[in-house]
Amino acid sequence: MRLSLFFLLLTTLTQAQNKLISYELVKTWPKEVLQQQWKEQGVPEMIAPVRFDIDVYEIIYLSSWHDGTPVKASGLYFVPVDKKVQEMVPMPMVCYHHGTQIKVERQVKMGGEQAICIGFAADGYLVARPDYIGLGKGEKKHLYHHVPTQAAASMDMLRAIKELNLKLAVKQNDLLFSTGYSQGGHAAMGFHKTVQENHANEFKITASAPMSGAYDLAGVQEKTMFEEYSHPGYLPYLFFSFHEVYNFYNHVSEVFKHPYDSILPPLYKGLHSMNHINRLIPSVPKDVVRPEVVQQYLENDDFPFKKALRENSVHDWKPESPMLLCYCKADEQVNYENALVAHQTMKENGAKQVRLKHVNKDLGHNDCAMFAVMHAKMFFDSFRKGSKKGNLGPLSKRFLLGIGKSQVAGKARKRRQGRQ
Repeated sequence: MRLSLFFLLLTTLTQAQNKLISYELVKTWPKEVLQQQWKEQGVPEMIAPVRFDIDVYEIIYLSSWHDGTPVKASGLYFVPVDKKVQEMVPMPMVCYHHGTQIKVERQVKMGGEQAICIGFAADGYLVARPDYIGLGKGEKKHLYHHVPTQAAASMDMLRAIKELNLKLAVKQNDLLFSTGYSQGGHAAMGFHKTVQENHANEFKITASAPMSGAYDLAGVQEKTMFEEYSHPGYLPYLFFSFHEVYNFYNHVSEVFKHPYDSILPPLYKGLHSMNHINRLIPSVPKDVVRPEVVQQYLENDDFPFKKALRENSVHDWKPESPMLLCYCKADEQVNYENALVAHQTMKENGAKQVRLKHVNKDLGHNDCAMFAVMHAKMFFDSFRKGSKKGNLGPLSKRFLLGIGKSQVAGKARKRRQGRQ
């Protein structure tokens, strides 16, 4: 009887550790195709080398809902492949966290942030791109900027990949990097923080490079609620997501004024784009909220939504691994001061290896992304080449990158002048 109980317990523990549910090879990018793509887009191979073909796997795996119950999640895994060798050498892992996505559906494509993952993989990085909980082919709803579920999605995908690597004969070395842009910057920093504080015995972050993230949700980024803003749809997205966890109200009309109490809920079912939502609501985000609720928020530090913003801010801690904070001063979606406040707070907390990288003063949110990623990659490359603290990359690459930034920034300035 005791022996049977022992084997039952052992089986249960083993099953609890298994995260991989299924996997499928959904795309292969030959090296020649990637080289042609880079050439057509004017990306110098010196900046973004293409050394490998890439196999893209879609992974379904087990993660956790905010209450700890099991939930299925999905993601993409980008694997460098060299058909000329029989056995690949161990490769570093990048966990890439994508930006704001409200539509549940996710396709596999060359473009957007998947192109970033392809760029890393083409130069010999394994790349995990979690969809987060509730997006892609996962269950439940996405909890926007909710640190615990974002971090759980990343950790559990990395656990599932360890299982998959055994099946694919893929070897991973000891280098683990975390990066991401916009919401992904917040998620990358939250992942680093969560791993360091709660899972250091399992994961060791070599370095991270959060980019243009809203790290200080209750401080710097809070200001966007009360002024003209390019993406007012972010506020209801946050509110509906946090309500799922913190249960703010009994009925949506207690928070959102008419007609937005009727208009908003259907828009956040994962079927509409954020651009579509932005066109349907006032450009000052707080104008969809009942005035008395806004007043309570301003006067009460213990107001539930304000407490949730504080709880999911990720700037106030002490990173023990190197970190590069990338930002652009002309960012119209994420206030660049998020990076400055995070850097200053971490320094005050005693962090020794956190540095800032101001990518460009004229690039807006979308244009900034491609160049911030290149700086992040050069930072990670330095660890692959043996650096312990990391550096900003070769001067020749930075010079070439500077030329590209100047050209794109010039076009951005002309677009802004044309709208004035």
